[in-house]
Amino acid sequence: MYPENGKVWLDGKLIDWKDATIHLASHVVHYGTGVFEGIRAYETIDGPQVFRLPEHIRRFRLSAHAYQMELPYTEEEIAEACLETIRANKFNACYIRPIAFRGYGPLGVHPGKCPVHVAILTWEWGAYLGEEALTKGVRVTITGWRKFHHSMMPTTAKACGQYLNSVLGVQEAREKGYTEAIFLDAHGNVSEGSGENIFVVNGEHIMTNGSESSILLGITRDSVIQIARDLGYTVETRLIARGDLYAADEVFFTGTAAEITPIREIDGRIIGRGEAGPVTKKLQEVFFDVVKGKRPEYRHWLTPVNP
Repeated sequence: MYPENGKVWLDGKLIDWKDATIHLASHVVHYGTGVFEGIRAYETIDGPQVFRLPEHIRRFRLSAHAYQMELPYTEEEIAEACLETIRANKFNACYIRPIAFRGYGPLGVHPGKCPVHVAILTWEWGAYLGEEALTKGVRVTITGWRKFHHSMMPTTAKACGQYLNSVLGVQEAREKGYTEAIFLDAHGNVSEGSGENIFVVNGEHIMTNGSESSILLGITRDSVIQIARDLGYTVETRLIARGDLYAADEVFFTGTAAEITPIREIDGRIIGRGEAGPVTKKLQEVFFDVVKGKRPEYRHWLTPVNP
């Protein structure tokens, strides 16, 4: 999975993967003071290209801004560094992980003068929930852990420490024999998976929730909404109740890692036919055409790795 003999971009230069280490007294180790992104590069008909790179880097900057972390690089510089790292590792398709974090310095809770470092890792990563999951779907459970409310932490920021919430949920799911967890929000409505947004389908009507449900506003989520509307589907953004999941014809996850993954079972209840439904399949078909450069109308979402 990891390019052990490859390169990592750290604070403006490429270094060997084995040298990409930090001090144990780094603020991020103790308090989770970091933000990150998940981005994918795909092998397309025109060579390797990165999917929605500017949007991901903008969210990266805004996540850092939420935690008063001033990034020492512009969005353009970070985007170019992502491309440079892919080229250095000679990948045609890969996962890209930019991360900014508070480093070595005073270990009080307040980050004070702890420096902000920026790193970019790339590695080859297939379907996050398994290749079979893309067609047959995954079994999930609603975890007893709630997604934290946006009055507690900035839920639209992709911050390192916030994912402890996700860790608890997915650990519980795996212990129960499920692949993934779904979180409810503080009010008992559906929020999201441990690292995915959720869509519900009834007939050809598609529903998803919004920021009021304490979700991360996913880039893949936004892409699927646009694609679905372009295909003529009605997409409604509203609160989703737990019962809406059980009564749905189709339910699916979206995310950079998960892409579009159908959910075949929730808490022992079979969803629809117990596999990817027709709407999910259509969205998958178009989405994978888009990321492989086969849909000219969406070419603006792709950034070539090799200029």
